[in-house]
Amino acid sequence: MENSLFQTLTHEFWQLTFSGVAQGFIYVLISLGYTMVYGVLRMINFANSEIFMIGTFATVVISRNLLGYNADSRPIHGFTLIWSLCFCLIASMLASGVTALFVELVAYRRLRSRGTNRLAPLISAIGMSIALSESIRLLTASRSVGNPRLLTKTILFKAGGANIRVDQLMIIIVAPIMFFVLQWIVNHTRLGKGIRAVSMNEETAKLMGINLNRVISATFLIGGLMTGAAAFFFETVYENTKYNIGFNLGLAAFTAAVLGGIGNIRGAFFGGLTLGLLETYASAVLGSQWKPVTVFVVLVIVLLFRPNGIFGEAVQQTRV
Repeated sequence: MENSLFQTLTHEFWQLTFSGVAQGFIYVLISLGYTMVYGVLRMINFANSEIFMIGTFATVVISRNLLGYNADSRPIHGFTLIWSLCFCLIASMLASGVTALFVELVAYRRLRSRGTNRLAPLISAIGMSIALSESIRLLTASRSVGNPRLLTKTILFKAGGANIRVDQLMIIIVAPIMFFVLQWIVNHTRLGKGIRAVSMNEETAKLMGINLNRVISATFLIGGLMTGAAAFFFETVYENTKYNIGFNLGLAAFTAAVLGGIGNIRGAFFGGLTLGLLETYASAVLGSQWKPVTVFVVLVIVLLFRPNGIFGEAVQQTRV
């Protein structure tokens, strides 16, 4: 029995690893939405899962209604394919980014200006999450919405017994680039210095002339842009979305952020990759229905034995 359980894992290890890394990078981008907000405000943006959901619907709307593709459309290639994918990516990022700004304005700013305790914005963010989810549910009548296949899932080559598929390879190449660009912005730009200053001490940053509202809004926007990119990649691979699509993915991304050390950008990177691999391996051994259970078990174990995460020491010094 034990041999049969691990047979799939041993025979398809490299294929599972490749798929796990691709899935992990989606978690990395979503978890940045949690990490950026927590790094500055010390609060969990529970609406980030719905920000992801909005991004998936933006991808569908652009590809179906604006570009005119559907399930019967012929495969596209060359410049047309690149332009269409880039357009959908930018649209998804903008939609999620604007939604994140809206959440910050409605759920956080007014409460923060009135000096409320930390529990009030948390409850407000949960309310925003429910409102966004239910709004899309009513608009779609609770139905799943399919995304037309823009990128044909071609197997480019084989490596170590793994079939290297073009859509997953795109994630593995583009997502790290976006991550390192974000890290460069945080570490080497004026905005990044402002984010790090507010993260370290909000009151001192304010006394030094930093515009808190502008920095916090920029933080939400950046987190939303990263989450929107994850939404586009998710739609490219799975080609389907629903009003509650962000629940399990949001929980997984939050777990990845906690695993790496929530508030730490490097932690989001390694936490997302680790969780993606663990989830993929566990699915091969136990079945895909155990994916949410795996995420929850990892979250509980981390909270019990390593609540600060992998990079917990860095979190104590600077959240971002």
